[in-house]
Amino acid sequence: MAAPLQSQSISAPGFYGLNTQDSPLDLSSGFALTASNCVIDQFGRIGARKGFTLVNASSGNLGSNNVGVIHELVQTDGTLTVLFAGNNKLFKLGTSNAVTELTYGGGGTAPTITASNWQCASLNGIAYFFQTGHDPLIFDPAVSTTTFRRVSEKSGYVGTVPLANIAISAFGRLWVANTSTDKVTITFSDLIAGHVWSGGTSGTLDVSRVWPNGADEVMGLAAHNDFFFIFGKRQILVYRGASTPASLVLSDTVGSIGCIARDTIQSIGTDVIFLSDSGVRSLMRTIQEKSAPLRDLSKNVRSDLVSSLAVETLANLKSVYSEKNAFYLLTLPVTGQVFCFDTKMQLQDGAFRVTKWDSITPTALYSLRNGDLYIGKQGFIGKYGSFLDNTSTYRLSYFTNHADLGNENQISILKRIKTIVIGGSNQFVTIKWGFDFAANYLSGNAFIPEQANYEYGLAEYGTAEYSGGLLIKTLDVNASGAGKIVQTGYETTINGTQLSIQKIEIQSKNGKIS
Repeated sequence: MAAPLQSQSISAPGFYGLNTQDSPLDLSSGFALTASNCVIDQFGRIGARKGFTLVNASSGNLGSNNVGVIHELVQTDGTLTVLFAGNNKLFKLGTSNAVTELTYGGGGTAPTITASNWQCASLNGIAYFFQTGHDPLIFDPAVSTTTFRRVSEKSGYVGTVPLANIAISAFGRLWVANTSTDKVTITFSDLIAGHVWSGGTSGTLDVSRVWPNGADEVMGLAAHNDFFFIFGKRQILVYRGASTPASLVLSDTVGSIGCIARDTIQSIGTDVIFLSDSGVRSLMRTIQEKSAPLRDLSKNVRSDLVSSLAVETLANLKSVYSEKNAFYLLTLPVTGQVFCFDTKMQLQDGAFRVTKWDSITPTALYSLRNGDLYIGKQGFIGKYGSFLDNTSTYRLSYFTNHADLGNENQISILKRIKTIVIGGSNQFVTIKWGFDFAANYLSGNAFIPEQANYEYGLAEYGTAEYSGGLLIKTLDVNASGAGKIVQTGYETTINGTQLSIQKIEIQSKNGKIS
């Protein structure tokens, strides 16, 4: 008598994101071992990330150089201006998003600019630019919409602005730190006056003697509620009362963990995220807790992330928090990877769900006030959206973890793999399967025909409308081979159409007991 056909279903493939840290056999079926160019969508499905479209049609004097930083200035009257740096120059997006170079408008010799790795901050309708070894610069549209000047050339300038590498705008003033000669002093401007560095309520904060575990240097600053965070390389200081600097008081310290890259610090509304030498962390605080507990958001991919960081120049790492897309992106330019941390929910162990992108490689990232996500590229700025990288396709790849299909001591004989996908049009999906941890996969191709966004009644199989006019399609391939442990994978070229995986069904028969 023939063995009966058995079915095993995964209803939310990849729902928990990547896990390359733990033993595959101990993982839930919701984890993925590969999730390349994927995101976790709002329905909990693993699906294609979006690509980007060009914002500026021509590059002007940016040429083919990388965009190093993007910043949006919000003026007091609500006017929005996108500023960016590249090719050792400053630019703005002008009329019809044309690239307009900002020229020097001061009264003396133009400052020498040798890099484009500024940290930008806005205060009282003025954009400020800080970078190691460079004169701090300003773009003040009330004076000129086409030029920049030194901070020291602004009318009413008082004191000496530090040639700092770190700058944030918080509590109504600028806070800067990390010069070539002083790594432990935070200097703050007068209230609503980023050009006043002496007198008024301006001042300094020397943290050289308050590090809990010995000497350190300031690597980044952040503000959250009424707390002011000072990140060292290996420890963190938490001050309370920053809205009135005269009453600043050390509230808490965190030893042994710090921030290793300035531009990885992001506020996500209820938390502050940053990159430590052991992975991406969150700094959590509640009214009930007097300490600052840390959560390891990248624990499920920690080894992969840390090994990739070993070849990176940490000063070139970029990040962004996109509230609209509900993710934190960390881009590693040397390896060409982007780690995407989904912020919609945390797993039970406190980690975020993670996927990786390998073909978009931003050189800068910024989330605009309207929610648009801008990415820096070579010679232009892109806007995250659509499902092409400009005009190029990209490859989605998702592989499940390894699992037995029933009795762990019994061989499973594969017969068929069904995959329910959402969206897609005029493309092949390659379905792969392998046994017992071997990398020599078998495969079959299933085709999604060209389809428009019609509406149908929801059905389990066949073609049906799921949400927003996207269509459900069941892909079916005959499988073969046998083994104790099975892994399946799904690859396709994203060619302009959204695609996500809703459900996987694997049909098999039991073979001999071993």
